[in-house]
This record gives sequence, structure tokens and C-alpha cells, in this order.
Amino acid sequence: MPVLGFDLGGTKLAAAVFSTDGRIICEETLPIGKKTGKDVGRMIADQTTKFLRQQKLTGVEITSIGIAVPGISFKKNETVWAPNIKGWEEYPLKKEIQAIADHIPVKIESDRTCYILGESWVGNARGCSDAVYIAVGTGIGAGILVNGTILSGAHDIAGAIGWMAMQKPYKKRYDDCGCFESSASGAGITKMAISNLRNTKNYTGILSKKPLENLTAQDVFNAYDENDPIAKKIIKHCIMFWGMAVANLVSILNPQKIILGGGVFGPAVKFIPQIHKEAAKWAQPISMQKVSLEATALGKLAGLYGAGLLALQNSNQLNSGHE
Repeated sequence: MPVLGFDLGGTKLAAAVFSTDGRIICEETLPIGKKTGKDVGRMIADQTTKFLRQQKLTGVEITSIGIAVPGISFKKNETVWAPNIKGWEEYPLKKEIQAIADHIPVKIESDRTCYILGESWVGNARGCSDAVYIAVGTGIGAGILVNGTILSGAHDIAGAIGWMAMQKPYKKRYDDCGCFESSASGAGITKMAISNLRNTKNYTGILSKKPLENLTAQDVFNAYDENDPIAKKIIKHCIMFWGMAVANLVSILNPQKIILGGGVFGPAVKFIPQIHKEAAKWAQPISMQKVSLEATALGKLAGLYGAGLLALQNSNQLNSGHE
């Protein structure tokens, strides 16, 4: 029986109906635009109504709904926090969608959790009981699978690896997003480039040709390919940080695979061998020898597939509980 998955991002809402074997039956992506608060919730609710009606007309109804949100899903009070959506500090998303879905179960998880779920379903973590998805985009987070179960933590915040302490001393710029994220995320790469450009005298390289306010992480990757000295310095720093993060996760969790994804991987996929080499300096050696470091197989669809598996697992758990 089909399930419905939603992947909510900072700029778009993706939805898809999945078969139980991971095949997309139908899908749609809509821009969020400038919507905030209840308007975003209403958008998800409208799409839920639309897909439920469409599937009912086919004679095969949706049996479960899974939603990936760009933040934290608090299970105890059934609210979500999404820092990029204004008004979503303690938003009652599950209550709103459950009211529309009626008897159909609804499950909500963080996007980073759904990334590893998606990869474990139809991606590069298939068959793994222990795997980590490191998502490097505007920010940095990790979806963690341990003994076949998602690691959520006591307060549903596990995987906030952007806050990992990677170097000393502590700097004020770490306050908002953490040490790791502040310089090795997409936003961090941009900030590092701007800082270097402002503090480097007589620089006339590629990055100087673009206004600072329009600079992006992609510009830094492009400049790296042209052998730009500032870009090379920044990417070298990121490779070191990405490698240290991999090493820490390998040493703590002993996973079978670590999957690298998000918008930065992407253009940073070609650095995976260098990241592996850096990680090997720091990690528990036996665990490091046994782990496989790979790029995402699902790209931008990882969260959507993860939401689909979330729905399927929730439906299966409920059904087994009634037997």
C-alpha cells in the first residue's frame, strides 16, 4: 500500500507517493517563497489533502504519512522547530496534518534523520545496520543509524555535529552555529572567503572579481579549480575539518559507512579521497580501516525518500502492534 512523504526545506516543499519497494509513484515540488509560520503549515496541509484525494481516486489509498523538517521534531510535545522558517519555534505541525489525515498515521523527523533513512532504503547505506549521513549544506548535521535504529538523543537533538569542537581557542563567531559549521559548511566557506578577501593585501585573483555580497561557496569551488590561492587555502582547511569530523564519528560510532551529502557534496565529492586520508590520521585505526566513505546516491532526494521510509516504518509498526 502506498505512503506519502514530504521533504520541507528552506525554499521548497517536495512531496511524493511511494510504493512499499521505494518506487516513486507520483511527485511534486513547490516553492515556499516568502511564506512563514502558519502559511507554511497550510501549504503542507493543502498538499496532503490533494495527494490523499488523488490516491483515493485510483482506488489505492495512502496508508501513512512521513514528513522531513529542516530542524528538530520534538516527540514528547509533538511540535517542530525550524530555524529558517519564521514562526516555527514550537509549531504544532503534527496536530495540523493529523487533523486532515484522520486515521492515517503521521510521523515527523528532522531532515538529517530522513537523509540516512533514505540512503538506508534505496541509497548507498542499503543493508547497513550502522551508518552516518553527514549533510553539509548551508549548515552541517548528521543522521545516525545505530544497530538499525535512528539515534535521536534524550531531547531529539542528536546529530547536531555542526557544534563539534574542532579547534581552540573558542571564538565569538561560533556562538550562532558552532565551530565546525562556522567554517566548513556552505555558509561557512562563504564567510571564510569574505574574511580572507578583506584581510589579504594585493590580491587580484578570481574571487576579487565578484562583489563580496554576491559571493557563494560555489564561487570558491570554481576558483579552486582555477588554482586560486585563497580558494585553495579555504578548501584545504575544509578538507581537514571534514576529515576530523569523519574521524570523530568513526571512532565513536564504528559505522559500516559514512555518506557525504548536502549541497556542498556536490562540488566537494572529488575531495572524498583526501577527506578519507585526513580522517585516517585521527580515527581509531581498526574502525577506520573497515568504514566505507561514500557520496550520497540520492542527492537532493535523500530527505524525500527518507520521509517515505519513515511513513512506511510507522505504518508497519502500527500494524504489527495491532496483530
